[in-house]
Amino acid sequence: MYKGKNVLAIVPARGGSKGVKLKNLQPVCGVPLVALVGKIVKQVPIIDRAVVSTDHQEIARVAQESGLDAPFMRPPELSGDRISDLDVLTQALLEVERIDGQQYDIIVMLQPTSPLRKPEHVISTIGKLVNDNLDSVWTVSETDSKHHPLKQLTISDDGLGYYDISGKEIIARQQLKTLYHRNGVAYAMTRECLLEQKTIMGKKAGAVVVEEPMVSIDTYLDFELVEFLINKPKGGL
Repeated sequence: MYKGKNVLAIVPARGGSKGVKLKNLQPVCGVPLVALVGKIVKQVPIIDRAVVSTDHQEIARVAQESGLDAPFMRPPELSGDRISDLDVLTQALLEVERIDGQQYDIIVMLQPTSPLRKPEHVISTIGKLVNDNLDSVWTVSETDSKHHPLKQLTISDDGLGYYDISGKEIIARQQLKTLYHRNGVAYAMTRECLLEQKTIMGKKAGAVVVEEPMVSIDTYLDFELVEFLINKPKGGL
């Protein structure tokens, strides 16, 4: 609980994955991704309840061993790769509220595919949501200038071109406006944002900027990068 608000953490972890088979069960430094979330949740005392939303029995079992609850199985119609976070979170929230017989004021989504999160990232996200009276708060990372939209290109039948025609005016990276991208570490939102506004962002959204390197895992190479970042000596490259 945070300042009188009940906090529910939802960990979306379906069994299907196109890039890495059973990605949410793959280990980082010997610990499955979904279990890493359980370890973090134990270090966030303001979370009242933490559940996994999965359609896979083994993911549910591993999640429970890590301290997460698995009070329901995600229905098949919400287990495809084109299902929105909004649909998954809404179903999970309503099901947990039905089981628990109570409402939750704050929902925080913790994606297993962002294994470099720290407890303070989650606490800061929930704190900003409540203290600034916002509909939602997302963790974000600054986008490297090499990945800025004005430096991206397209290839079509007409050949190579700028993704945004304004890109041809860019000579130096100092001309680029600082942009940010979601890093999947934490998404916090109010119950009203999710159920009434029917969005995970809402009308009043804020951000917690994470300064440390973050990796959102999509490939086997991403796993190697995460382990390198975890194991590299402090002060190293």
